[in-house]
Amino acid sequence: MFESAEIGHKIDKAAYELEVPKLREALLDAQFELAQNAKFQVIIIIGGVDGAGKGETVNLLNEWMDPRHIQTHAFSDQTDEERERPYMWRFWRALPPKGKIGILFGSWYTEPIVNRVMGHTKSAHLDKRLEEIVRFEKMLTDEGALVLKFWFHLSKERQEARLKSLEKDPKTRWRVTDTDWERFKHYDKFRKISEHSLRLSSRAEAPWIVVEGEDPRYRSLTVGKTLLAAIEEKLKDGGTHEKSNGFPLLPALDKRSVIKQLDPGLKLAKRDYEKQLEHLQGKLNLLSRHPEFKKRSVVAVFEGSDAGGKGGAIKRITGALDARQYQVTPIAAPTEEERAHPYLWRFWRHLPRLGRFTVFDRSWYGRVLVERIEGFCSEADWMRAYSEINDFEQELAQSGAIVFKFWLAISKEEQLKRFEEREKIGFKRFKITDEDWRNREKWDAYELAVCDMVDRTSTDIAPWTLVEANDKYYARIKILRTLCDRIERSLPPV
Repeated sequence: MFESAEIGHKIDKAAYELEVPKLREALLDAQFELAQNAKFQVIIIIGGVDGAGKGETVNLLNEWMDPRHIQTHAFSDQTDEERERPYMWRFWRALPPKGKIGILFGSWYTEPIVNRVMGHTKSAHLDKRLEEIVRFEKMLTDEGALVLKFWFHLSKERQEARLKSLEKDPKTRWRVTDTDWERFKHYDKFRKISEHSLRLSSRAEAPWIVVEGEDPRYRSLTVGKTLLAAIEEKLKDGGTHEKSNGFPLLPALDKRSVIKQLDPGLKLAKRDYEKQLEHLQGKLNLLSRHPEFKKRSVVAVFEGSDAGGKGGAIKRITGALDARQYQVTPIAAPTEEERAHPYLWRFWRHLPRLGRFTVFDRSWYGRVLVERIEGFCSEADWMRAYSEINDFEQELAQSGAIVFKFWLAISKEEQLKRFEEREKIGFKRFKITDEDWRNREKWDAYELAVCDMVDRTSTDIAPWTLVEANDKYYARIKILRTLCDRIERSLPPV
């Protein structure tokens, strides 16, 4: 893949100085239209050989365009906070909103490639990570983002000459580090593994552009013109993205479903409830203080029918924990800021550090539930969301999170009873809205969506727990017992 980046590409000074003013003006016009349009974001990934002009190119783009609409992030070693969350967490948070350009100097490719070159990981681990990255980038482009990946290349001889030249000049000596020379010793291995990585991760929706880094004028014009052409093309089609053709998901022919199979009559006497509640809350508290729990975290998702009892169940969990150890994140309609990012962005921001709990009252499953039913996204969007959610939850599990997902199911009759009760009791009126009543009219559609959700996203690493919630006592105990059992199995005996 690097042959064309080793043939000595050059642009003479006169041609460069003739092109640059026109290019800068066109880039600013495109950037302004992008900001006004605000229908997609531009994500620029900068990678490649040390000394090939990566940093200079990042600085040049900020100089040529309006830096107020560019977000530049340079990634080095992970901080303690970043190490305690999924590998992709720091990149998720750095993604620009729609209308902006984000430059990632170093990216999700850097660590997997370096670790393989230095022998810290095996080939299978690299390929697995690259597969995950490809799926992630596909999600970004399916969400409408324009992803541009530039790989700056130098031959071995030219890299050595470039590093020596930078090191010799007092003004640029600071750019060359011991790490650069250490990596140069492994040039041949870096080249082989980098070529393998680019080949596996260069796809139609996010291809790699390999740029020869020897001549600064050539590399600057190449990057600038490529960026301009890509933005202009995206603006021309209105910022839309291609939708895949799917087919409708139909209910089972015999009308049986995982929801209909639940027994709404399951109950627990108040005396038994109080006894088990005290026992399980105490057990949960002890598990949260287990010495090995500091290497794990808990992500608990609560979904369910309106008036299903999510709030009461969550209170019984938090009542067992140290307030410094948990965060409850209620999810409502997305804000303007959240709508300007991929739909998972607002959840990525709230993931817990190791040793902590985060409870989501509603969650990313809104994409395949309310957004599906109410038509807030296209069929192609919610159909692809199943695999995107599975990928996300796998990333959580790989980082040490224990993922719980609870669906609190009540009958249509029980829901009506609770709605009417909420309208009569003053301190409960805030819990009932016109939207709740409208949702009742779509009961069958929601039930089908829930069954599809369970079928497609209940996995070994993040299974759904369906909770018979007509009786609140029974539901709360089932949830607490599920939490305690899985956390206990995930921790070694003291």
